Amino acid sequence: MDPDTNVGDEPRSSGSSLRWCSLSLAGSGLSKISDDIESKTVSEAGDIGDRACHSSRRSDFGSFRSSVGNGTGNPIPDSNILPSATSNSITPDAPLSGKGIYPVSTEELENSEDKKQDVEKVLTPSLEYVSYRIYLSFFGILGVLTRYLLQKLFGPSILGVTSNQSILYLDLPSNMVGSFLMGWLGVVFKGDICRVSDYLVIGLSTGYLGSLTTFSGWNQEMLNLSVDGKWVFTVLGFFIGLFLASHSIIFGIETAQGFRWLLTRLNSTSSSKNSNSSSKRGLNNHRCHLAILVALLLMLGVLWSVSGTQLKEKFNSGGSGAQLWLACLVAPPGVWIRWFLARYNGRGLGSAGILKWVPFGTLTANISAACIMAALSTVNKAVNTKTCDTLVTGIQFGFLGCLSTVSTFIAEFNAMRESKHTWRAYAYALMTFGLSFVLGTLVYSVPVWINGYN
Repeated sequence: MDPDTNVGDEPRSSGSSLRWCSLSLAGSGLSKISDDIESKTVSEAGDIGDRACHSSRRSDFGSFRSSVGNGTGNPIPDSNILPSATSNSITPDAPLSGKGIYPVSTEELENSEDKKQDVEKVLTPSLEYVSYRIYLSFFGILGVLTRYLLQKLFGPSILGVTSNQSILYLDLPSNMVGSFLMGWLGVVFKGDICRVSDYLVIGLSTGYLGSLTTFSGWNQEMLNLSVDGKWVFTVLGFFIGLFLASHSIIFGIETAQGFRWLLTRLNSTSSSKNSNSSSKRGLNNHRCHLAILVALLLMLGVLWSVSGTQLKEKFNSGGSGAQLWLACLVAPPGVWIRWFLARYNGRGLGSAGILKWVPFGTLTANISAACIMAALSTVNKAVNTKTCDTLVTGIQFGFLGCLSTVSTFIAEFNAMRESKHTWRAYAYALMTFGLSFVLGTLVYSVPVWINGYN
């Protein structure tokens, strides 16, 4: 694949581009199939969940390619291996852009099939499933720690940029940083990381970036503003937060593209191919994978041990320290549930699969986390003790912060905004913000107003 291909270039091989398919296929039925493929791909821009480690995902991998042809006898590339319009590499569940799609070469398709077969030979399904959970746990805790450090750095105690009573809420820096990194790791270089290790790409995107960013904390900060009657700040908080996060991922994509172009200029085509070939097979052997898995398991054990020890020492005194260590202990289940729910992205509702463009997995994770966080905040207001505050805040920061995500939401939003149905992006954002805030108001704001909690 030519790395200097411009967005919107015509495909150079038959059956290598969904755009070519949509232009060349005739008939309303085939056009509908093409639109369904685009809708499914856009809604899977962020994550496809634990389909990545089940045989159903392996069958999904070639479902679209086998279900419809391109008129020349060649199959259409599956939506899970279509490259992003902002990437030069094959990226599983990558965003689909209305501005153009890079063509997929036959060699890359064969490499992707070889990699899939190699992974199937390396691990049993049960070990594969456990491996994903270990990667998600380790990187999820790292995401929590990074979010905590960003809160402290930009919060009132150091730089004073963010606060609880401002439209620049405490989690805004982490949401912006996570969205920026999603442009690098989850869009442009996702295919390259995937060629090294499927587990690593899920650990970084779903585990680390999904836990670094949090939607439930964002929604709760806006609820706190509305409870105090700061409705203008509440509306501005949602708009400014969406604007900054969406432009962060765009900036991340553009800078990553520039870095890729620089790497392409510095490396010859032949050396690049050799590097891709070796990296593709380097980690796909049983011994290498088990060595990495054991190392991650040991580091995860150290993180949990330190968190448990520190929590025991600091729990009685309370404060942010105890809340952080509790958050590290309860973070992995939040990542696991979000990863499980992401399997419903791109599937639509019912047997007919209507509304495939809506990422129902991400939507469910964000709304449910926001509602549970609002309920716990109400309990914390009612009980109003140091112990309750430590427990509630730790669960909110760890479990619910990892259950909800902004980086995945923004990746999906950006993919929809660049598709031919731009309105879907804003409808998706309105559904996420509207349902979360309305339900949060009923669960949190109304009881606070009625009971007069401080």
